[in-house]
Amino acid sequence: MEKFNYEPNGYNRKEVNQFISDVIDETEGIIKKCRAQQQEIEKLKMELAHYKNMENGIKDAIVRAEVTADNIKKIAREEAGIIVADSKNNASRIVNEALLKAEKIENRSELLEKNMKIFKRKLKIIMDQQQAVVEEIDELELSSN
Repeated sequence: MEKFNYEPNGYNRKEVNQFISDVIDETEGIIKKCRAQQQEIEKLKMELAHYKNMENGIKDAIVRAEVTADNIKKIAREEAGIIVADSKNNASRIVNEALLKAEKIENRSELLEKNMKIFKRKLKIIMDQQQAVVEEIDELELSSN
């Protein structure tokens, strides 16, 4: 605390007035500083609220991305299962068709073999008959000579 000089009627008026003026100036400075700090606090609160909103938005986006990724994985697994099942069905169909074709070819081959045997027998019979005719002609020629 400041000490004032005494005068006949009390403290020195100039010193007291100067002191009061200094206290008022200092108090006004403190008030201005408090108001500026309060404005800064409000500004920082608004920025903090903005960043919290952004943080919440990012968290929501991450959650949605995770859900979407899970859904995509699930769909991919389902589609892969469908593709595998279709592939198995197609493979079975192709194998069955190939087996049927092979069976038809085998049947045709057997039929051709049978026909070939029949042809050989008939040809042998014809050749035997022709041989008999030739022998008969030879005998006729020998007997006419």
